[in-house]
Amino acid sequence: MSALGRVVRAGVRRRRTQSVAVGLAAMVATTCSVLGGSLLIASQDPFDQAFDGQHGAHLTARFDGTRVSADQLAATGHAAGVTAAAGPFRTVTVDPEPGPGSTVPAGLTMPPMTVAGRTSAASGVDNVTMVQGSWPTRPGEVVLGAMYGNPGVPIGGTLRLPGLPGAPSLTVVGLARSVSRTADAWVMPETIPSLTAPGSTPGYEMLYRFAQAGTADAMTADRAAVASAAPDGALTGAQSWLTAKQGSDRNTALFLPFMVAFGLLGMAMSVLVAGNVVAGAVGTATRRIGVLKAIGCTPAQVVRAYVAQALVPATAGTLLGVVVGNLLTVPVLATAGNLYGTNASGIAPWVDVAVAGGTLVAVALVAWAAAARAGRLRTVDALAVGRTAGGTRRDALARSVAALAARLPLPRPLSLGLAQPFARPARAAGMLAAVLFGTAAAVFAVGMGGTMSWVQEAKNHDTSDVLVHPQRPDVPSDAWSAPAARPVAADPAAVTAALNAQPGTAAYYGLGVEDVTVPGVAGNTTVTAFTGDSSWAGYRMVSGRWYQGPGEAVAPATFLTEASAELGDQVTFTTHGRTVTVRIVGEVFDPHVQTNELFTDAAGFPSGTAPTPDTWFVELKSGTDHAAYATALGGALAPLHMAAEAGVEHSSSDSIAALNSLTATLTVLLVVVAGLGVFNTVVLEIRERTRDMGVTKALGMTPAQTVGVVLASVLLVGAVGGAIGLPVGLLLHGLTVPAMGHSAGLNFPSSALDVFGTPVLVLLGLGGVLIALLGALLPAVRAARARTVDALRAE
Repeated sequence: MSALGRVVRAGVRRRRTQSVAVGLAAMVATTCSVLGGSLLIASQDPFDQAFDGQHGAHLTARFDGTRVSADQLAATGHAAGVTAAAGPFRTVTVDPEPGPGSTVPAGLTMPPMTVAGRTSAASGVDNVTMVQGSWPTRPGEVVLGAMYGNPGVPIGGTLRLPGLPGAPSLTVVGLARSVSRTADAWVMPETIPSLTAPGSTPGYEMLYRFAQAGTADAMTADRAAVASAAPDGALTGAQSWLTAKQGSDRNTALFLPFMVAFGLLGMAMSVLVAGNVVAGAVGTATRRIGVLKAIGCTPAQVVRAYVAQALVPATAGTLLGVVVGNLLTVPVLATAGNLYGTNASGIAPWVDVAVAGGTLVAVALVAWAAAARAGRLRTVDALAVGRTAGGTRRDALARSVAALAARLPLPRPLSLGLAQPFARPARAAGMLAAVLFGTAAAVFAVGMGGTMSWVQEAKNHDTSDVLVHPQRPDVPSDAWSAPAARPVAADPAAVTAALNAQPGTAAYYGLGVEDVTVPGVAGNTTVTAFTGDSSWAGYRMVSGRWYQGPGEAVAPATFLTEASAELGDQVTFTTHGRTVTVRIVGEVFDPHVQTNELFTDAAGFPSGTAPTPDTWFVELKSGTDHAAYATALGGALAPLHMAAEAGVEHSSSDSIAALNSLTATLTVLLVVVAGLGVFNTVVLEIRERTRDMGVTKALGMTPAQTVGVVLASVLLVGAVGGAIGLPVGLLLHGLTVPAMGHSAGLNFPSSALDVFGTPVLVLLGLGGVLIALLGALLPAVRAARARTVDALRAE
């Protein structure tokens, strides 16, 4: 074994370039696999993990403080089915403004804030997780919820409450996350009285966990049990954990097909590159294997020696890849962690062990297969021929192709290079596969980026020039079964009169939102009722068309599935005790948290039952100054307590930001692996042809021509690999995107897949050539710099 150890060490030192190449390939492949595996594990039920970790509340119940006492509420913790309860906590709703220390101008209106009084982050149910800062320790301090729409008040900043006596202020001391979303902010209980408006009474909040809470029916029964245990009329609202889970799971589901696709690409390229490198290294050392046999090494010892020569750099690269993969996992998962509401680093030790072990086993198996073939060679053949037997037909093919290439009207270096891949077809096939997968990964990444941009545009569907809204922004109301407090909408007639009177108005429509019940659909359904012509609203249609008048409606796939409805079916909902029947004429793509939605014309409601519009979208005539229009309209609407805003910008959602960052990271890694596959093959080719290159240099070939020969040798492989990789990437994109939509309960229209223009497709098709040329550039330059006399002396 000591003799074999010296053989292994000598082989690793002697072939430093190949050893480094094997190590780099193993490192990049391991890094990609660790990152992909960690992300795949992190995407498995992240909401459930966070909910269990925080001992989240299955039901968050709000009670009228004038109808129930704290003792009566404490008794509801023993209602039927309750396994744990926390509270009661006093709650108030305030209208804060940014104060000193904030990064936004003072006086800016912020969303209404529900504040709960709690002495600590841990209460037994809904143990709030601190993200930054600390929990309040004295009156006047507040912790903001991570899901609250904070416009820019940092830790240390203040919130002003000008609508309360004495205009009190609160100092922000921390940022916390409640997976149950039980409040927007938390203060010490002693602070609640100073936040209570004169003549009003703070409400109460109770947090419950139940033995059965996995379905909407179970939660309905649990809510009824709590309501019956409290005085009549005391329960004013209840939030089910299933609502938050549903929205989180829809975002999470987007990642699973995406990670599977990248995982398959990474695995295929890891095995491919490792096999190509090891097989080539063993193939070029056939004569050395003959020498080892001549001095007494058995075939088994030869095999072990060359497997070890491959495993030494592969082990170093694998260990380094595990470290780099984990380092990349932490920042990449930071975005996903914010999306999921989890604080886990994403590092899974068993993933590291499995990836490292799998990579080394793959390298060992490939090395064993290549070395076993050389180990069976007769010693005299290996010494005499210097390569494995059976190359007669291959050499004949190479000579024929070289003769054909020489007849082409091309520079001689180019024709020489084009014929070289046919001298080693198996090795060229390995390089071709590397280029193919690299091109496919790039095409897939560009397609995913285009699709995610399409989705973001679909989410930010309104394309209006000016937005008219109440001076106080709306409260997100999709989480509560009781209607949330929305601003009192202005008289629609007065708003439309102001819009019609304002010069520059081209078109406008308003919308109002209301929760209704639909037979057969669990929970509430949110109906968005439009007034005016909403055909230019910008919603993306999957199938059918946008509604054209009263009695018609469109809905997303999630509602159609829940209601067991199809295009052309009629759906009836109940609002204010009266029924409204609409016909579904289109499926709209609307990827929001609320899954049960209907979009229809307000004119289809019975008189006096349509939701009053509180938001208006305005399109201006060409040449109208948007800012000046908004300022003038805002002045006209000020008596109605309405505001006008021009140029509303939309930010990218967390899920899309996470997908884009993952796509960029994984694509770079896979393209690097593809480039290494080309690099390794070219290095082996140059080592085999060192003497031939010396002869051509002696005959007058310049260094530039030498570089041209090497680059030309990969040109054909790169072109073919790119031509095949392009449709493979398109196919992968075409399969993955619909799978992502189906896992999230949505259907993607063809426009979400058709994101490639002709120029982009041409550039992507040439990507294979670029990968091949970049991978071969460094070996080509080294070959050109080699001394002619050294090349002529090479064996």
